[in-house]
This record gives sequence, C-alpha cells and structure tokens, in this order.
Amino acid sequence: QVRLVESGGDSVQAGGSQRLSCAGSGNVVSTYSMAWFRQAPGKEREGVAAITRYGLTTVSDSVKGRFTICTDSAKRTLYLQMNSLKPADTDMYYCAATSLDWLRLLAQDYEYWGQGTQVPVSS
Repeated sequence: QVRLVESGGDSVQAGGSQRLSCAGSGNVVSTYSMAWFRQAPGKEREGVAAITRYGLTTVSDSVKGRFTICTDSAKRTLYLQMNSLKPADTDMYYCAATSLDWLRLLAQDYEYWGQGTQVPVSS
C-alpha cells in the first residue's frame, strides 16, 4: 500500500524560504513518478513540480526559478525547496505519486496522495 506523508509547512514571511518533505512508504520515492501540487479553497489543484524515478524534473511557470523538486532515496523522501516565497504561494501543498513513468503536472495523472500540509505566506 502506498502511503505519503507531508511535513514542513509553517508560517513564513514573503521573501523567505521553506522546504517541504514527503515521506513515502516502501520504495515509492525511488520507483514512482512523484509531484507536488497545491490548492486553495474553491480552486482546482495546481501542479507545482514533478520528478521521475530517473531524476527528470519539471516545474510550473508560476514557480520557475523559485521552487526545486528533488528526492533522497536513502531517506525515502521527496522534497520541495521553496525560495522567494510570495503571499500568492499560500496554499495547501500535497505530494502525489504514480506508478506510471511520466513527467506531468495534472492531478488526474496521479493515483496516490498525501494528506497535505499548509503553507501560509504573510506579506
């Protein structure tokens, strides 16, 4: 059974940095394609960054140059490093995984989800 648990969400001021973590069960992090999404109340879930098991990555235009996705297979953890945070980045952040080998930022392309972690960015 695939289990994903996010952590690291905390209040931060605009311009600051934060790193989110997503611990995966078993060997999910090293064998699945994974991604970070975010969602505000009443809005659709937005893909932020994705990574394949081969280390290929992509990020959305809204966070390009500010956010980085990576994994640590030894720690079985997916990370999202967020720099130069803006109040508009305030959202619930979710990690997701799919057994399919692709690099996508659509929520429909992922089967497994964590419970989310809140990231409030104050101005």
